[in-house]
Amino acid sequence: MSGNDARPREDPAPAEPEEVVPFETPDVYGAYPRLSDDQMAHLAEHGDRRRVHPGDVLIREGERCETFFVVLGGSVAIVEGYGTPDEHVLRVHGPGRFLGELGLLHGQVAFYTAVAREAGEALVLPVDQLRRLVTRDPVLGDLVLRACLGRRALLVGQGAGFRIIGSRYSPDTRRLREFAARNRLPHRWVDLETDEEAEALLRRFGVPPDETPLVIWRDTTLLRNPSNAELARLIGLPQLPASNDRSDLLVVGSGPAGLAAAVHAASEGLDTTVVEAIATGGQAGTSSRIDNCFGFPSGISGAELTERGVLQASKFGARISVPAEATRLEPRDGHYAVAFADGSEITARTVVLATGARYRRLTVPGIEHLEGTSVHYSATVYEAQQCRTDPVAVVGGGNSAGQAALFLAGYAPKVHLLVRGADLGSHMSRYLIDQIERHPRVEALLHTEVTAVTGAQVLEMVDVADSRTGQQRRLAVRALFVFTGADPNTDWLSGALALDDRGFVLTGAEAQACSVPGVWDGQDRDCLTLETSLPGVFAAGDVRGGSVKRVASAVGEGAMAVHFVHRHLGHTPTPGSTGDSPRTRPKESAWLS
Repeated sequence: MSGNDARPREDPAPAEPEEVVPFETPDVYGAYPRLSDDQMAHLAEHGDRRRVHPGDVLIREGERCETFFVVLGGSVAIVEGYGTPDEHVLRVHGPGRFLGELGLLHGQVAFYTAVAREAGEALVLPVDQLRRLVTRDPVLGDLVLRACLGRRALLVGQGAGFRIIGSRYSPDTRRLREFAARNRLPHRWVDLETDEEAEALLRRFGVPPDETPLVIWRDTTLLRNPSNAELARLIGLPQLPASNDRSDLLVVGSGPAGLAAAVHAASEGLDTTVVEAIATGGQAGTSSRIDNCFGFPSGISGAELTERGVLQASKFGARISVPAEATRLEPRDGHYAVAFADGSEITARTVVLATGARYRRLTVPGIEHLEGTSVHYSATVYEAQQCRTDPVAVVGGGNSAGQAALFLAGYAPKVHLLVRGADLGSHMSRYLIDQIERHPRVEALLHTEVTAVTGAQVLEMVDVADSRTGQQRRLAVRALFVFTGADPNTDWLSGALALDDRGFVLTGAEAQACSVPGVWDGQDRDCLTLETSLPGVFAAGDVRGGSVKRVASAVGEGAMAVHFVHRHLGHTPTPGSTGDSPRTRPKESAWLS
């Protein structure tokens, strides 16, 4: 499913006592829980008490926060734009609440400033110590993670963070917006064509319109048309390792299959690196809600599932780097070298390919110049927020389209679900069909194909035709969301290993049959189930030919791939070693003691 809903789940929150301090922000979505006396006492055993005075800055916007604060007395304000003319308070926390959001756990810089409003006291713990404690205490760990996810979602919804100033017609503007949205980074887009703020900002920084897009943060940092990697460095996203160490396993792609492979490999002692071209989570990471994933009876958003997977992999010591676009795979000295778009390279004993697939572009007249502005290939909270007053259309008959239609119906007054087939049941799960049929704002149009779109600057009309009768119809919609099948992300693998006629990676017996003659000589075994035409290179998830396109199956394949990695390494001793077992290492992650 595509659609990035990082909003906190609206589970009923326990009632809080009367406000401890005036103007304390109420806990509506579970994003601002109050720690119990027992939890605070447990944390106090590992931290220090610190007196705070009005105006003391505990966390500063734009700087990495390496300290976890619990408010014991007084109150703390969370402020955006602290010390600037645009300063404003986002929320206020009183005793029993803790400070920090998702960036605290990931080592990113802060998107706000935390400043004491009243004299009081705070409990202070190093973040590494917090990670060890929440690993040992699942109740505390779940409370902290859920709160951090919810706070990040609220920052996103409030348009906090950095600003992207650029034209809706600029490919680079669309690239930056997509990168920020897919990585769930708090930001706000300032449209060069329609937003009055754009002209004032360009004047303030002395930048002509033809030098956009710009990224502006805290009125002190300005990046002119930065690359995704430059924006990642600004925020503190993890980068490729500086040295090309030979790891046991390189996982290319960080969707459910890639993250599952990383969790299992790192937890079993394999030196593991994960690289991702755009954002962790893959298509699943942008899903508004996944209802059929084992273990989550009330459903889970793709963003929350992704963050849990990332934290779990990091807990066991896996290194995750974003963005890192793989461009070449080649055997080298008994290992595999993967080159990246920035010229860097990583060498590993084994590789798991988990690059997934991307939704196909819709090719109809008038659509190209509207892509990225009002024609979308994912339904995220960013796009949904632009659809609060206008009808939208969703194209597709699979689970992704159904989930997107239901998600968007929570924002838009009307959602037209355009399905080429005669029956929703052909490619969509029953639970989604039942919800769609009951939803008052979703209309499913079967036997329907899009023939054209019209709109000068934004989408205005979608022309559709009934495939049985040829009857034409025009729908007045302001956004179009397309989920019409997927193509594998394997262009960079062409010529390196065997692909099927659709570009998906062949594995098992089919791969061995298409292998270069002699490549399996000396292996003393046949190609393993998830192994490609190159011994020691495996494929898992949507990128693999014949895979089941579901989150649960991708997770299972990621785990299976690591089982086969161990079997392969058992046949491939570490150079210079005397045994035939894989090299292991101590678990060095700060999440583990």
